[in-house]
Amino acid sequence: MGASKLIDEALDVLHDFEVGERQLNNRSAMTLLALLHLKEGDSWEQATNPTLGTRAIMDWIRDQFGVEYKPNSRETIRRSTLHQFVIAKIVEENVDCPDRPINSPKWNYRVTDAALKVFRDHGRPAFESELERFLLEHSSYLSLAEERRDMPKTPVVLPSGATLDLSPSGQSVLIRDIVEEMLPRFAPGCQVLYIDDTDHKHGVIDAALMDELDISLKAREKAPDVIAWDGVRGWLFLMEAASTHGPVDVTRKAELRDLFADQWDKVVLVSCFPNRKIMQRYLAQLAWETEAWCADTPDHMVHLNGSRFMGPYAA
Repeated sequence: MGASKLIDEALDVLHDFEVGERQLNNRSAMTLLALLHLKEGDSWEQATNPTLGTRAIMDWIRDQFGVEYKPNSRETIRRSTLHQFVIAKIVEENVDCPDRPINSPKWNYRVTDAALKVFRDHGRPAFESELERFLLEHSSYLSLAEERRDMPKTPVVLPSGATLDLSPSGQSVLIRDIVEEMLPRFAPGCQVLYIDDTDHKHGVIDAALMDELDISLKAREKAPDVIAWDGVRGWLFLMEAASTHGPVDVTRKAELRDLFADQWDKVVLVSCFPNRKIMQRYLAQLAWETEAWCADTPDHMVHLNGSRFMGPYAA
């Protein structure tokens, strides 16, 4: 069995599992084969489900299929293939440590036992019945995506008056509150440069101003949820929507300092929460010289510093 044939078969299998159209590509097929530890000459019944990080997946693809992805492709594989596999219950995350921090380098993936059973039957008479049973018990990504397309979006009005449609759930509601409630109160007249919503549909909003400010977001996984520029005061707001995780703690502050080293003397760091109850969970973790804001009390800002109220700090 040649590698190209194996990849073609993996594409057929993904089609049978009703993944999204954007996952019907060689990248996703090879990612699946890496997770199953299948290589040229193997049969599907030899599939296994080891625990692999994204780097290990890329190494398998390189070694077995001769395709070498650049390091910054890890995020594409994670967000455009693995994320959808997890939603469809084909793959599970961090079986060894379910409460692993989201930014841990040990974050890993494994094909579920239920999906593995179906994959092993590919090419055998039992495959169709096993697949049918799996899809009855687990909604396919394609069916979930169709449902989400029919759901009402989360509209957000930018300070410029332009409107964006964000994802219908998750942190998108909090991002809307940041843009429509927090910024008009604490940075009136600012310009929104970047938004990263739940489904990562959006990114750079104002590329020209990003270039003017010399902001380059090469490592997208480290970008804040919202970036806004207050041209009057020369302040760059970096805001994290912390509804379930991700406030500006000491580690996150260090990451943002690396990413925005050239703008650090202009930066204002803000952890944004839906309400004070959620903020209380993270209060002890918040880094000094940052701000905290709650959508349920939008007129107030918590200043985690001892020398002044809100504003950037010199390097």
